[in-house]
Amino acid sequence: MKNKFLAMFDYLLILVVLILVALGVLFIYSSSINSEGVSVTNEYIKQIIWASIGFVIMIFVTLYDFRKTESFTPYLYVFLILLLVYTRIFGRYVNGAKSWIGIGEFGVQPSEFGKIFFILFLAKFLDESKNMNQFKRFVFAIGILLLPMGLILIQPDLGTASVYIPIFLTMCFIAGIPVKYILYVLSFGLLTVFFTVLPVWNAEIAENPFVFISVLTNLKLRVLLISAVLLITLLGYVVRRYFHGPKYIYWITLVFSVICLSLIFSLALGKFLKDYQIKRLIIFMNPNKDRLGAGWNIIQSKVAIGAGGMTGQGYLQGTQSHYRFLPQQSTDFIFSILSEELGFIGGIFVFSLYFVILIKILYIIRKCINRYGSYICAGIFGMFSFHFFVNVGMVMGIMPITGIPLLFLSYGGSSLLTAMTCIGLIMNINCRKSELK
Repeated sequence: MKNKFLAMFDYLLILVVLILVALGVLFIYSSSINSEGVSVTNEYIKQIIWASIGFVIMIFVTLYDFRKTESFTPYLYVFLILLLVYTRIFGRYVNGAKSWIGIGEFGVQPSEFGKIFFILFLAKFLDESKNMNQFKRFVFAIGILLLPMGLILIQPDLGTASVYIPIFLTMCFIAGIPVKYILYVLSFGLLTVFFTVLPVWNAEIAENPFVFISVLTNLKLRVLLISAVLLITLLGYVVRRYFHGPKYIYWITLVFSVICLSLIFSLALGKFLKDYQIKRLIIFMNPNKDRLGAGWNIIQSKVAIGAGGMTGQGYLQGTQSHYRFLPQQSTDFIFSILSEELGFIGGIFVFSLYFVILIKILYIIRKCINRYGSYICAGIFGMFSFHFFVNVGMVMGIMPITGIPLLFLSYGGSSLLTAMTCIGLIMNINCRKSELK
């Protein structure tokens, strides 16, 4: 019995997670030190408490058979929707988004925990709908995605909402949804963001603004453009469906339909996001355009990473964080501090730890014969990889500043507990990967 209990845990995975969490605590403490060598926050103590709670949750989740969760995932999904509605009405604002609930200093971000509920419910749906028409299956899956994602977008929290997309696409891919459907949704998402940020980029970032982009800023011109694209889409559909037009008509219809939908949804998205929020997303293209404003974070982050060199300046010896040049340094920009103090070698070490986690998840997906379990692993893989690559790209100045934390390292109870719960699920599925039911 004892050997069976011990065999349920993946000790390499636990070791990697503990190292990452320990590094997180160390550099959250470093971020609290000011230029006089005095710690000005107790965030590192809170992180230790959250990590201890997370470890207990991770162990419990590992022991509880994941297959038993499938029956009550619809209730978790409904609870998530109700919680997001409550947060939108009664939540409190943090960094411009009404995405937190709590009392006093204690607060949680439901959209973070919601990722787990979303993964579990979508995994159940994909498992039970394997014999459904693939197009209908994909449409229902999109509905499962859009409800929580839409509620998070109106908070507005574009960063957290965007994490749900790679989770969804990765799970659909593993579930055997045709790639053309996945690429259609991916194209739609990218074009929607493109049409949303293009007017702000033209006005605020571009060295030589383009006059023709004004069609996206003038409501009448935009409606006219949407009408024209919609007309082409409908004509293409009629020709292909009723007159059996050539194959290229199908592709023209497909392309114009995604452009039409993107133009419509970008108009709606532009209503929720303020220009200053959009500018913060795209300032990475030219941070010098607003050195003391939206571009400040990126510039200081790149300075910190560059100052680290190959071996770093040494633990607690960084200047960017201790002189408070880097805002949100314990959360979004924790990797900048680590790189400044541990250098390129420290950064590569962290990269290696994350790749161990990601490779391990891919291995479990490949070996797991239980579809529900493999879909859960796919969702977690999508979440972990997106958080890692976007956060690291953000601090390096090659991706937008979206407020996405670096899991296990960044300060924050909600993201840490979510990540450790996911590790528990991964170990749970791993030890039962050869069992079907």
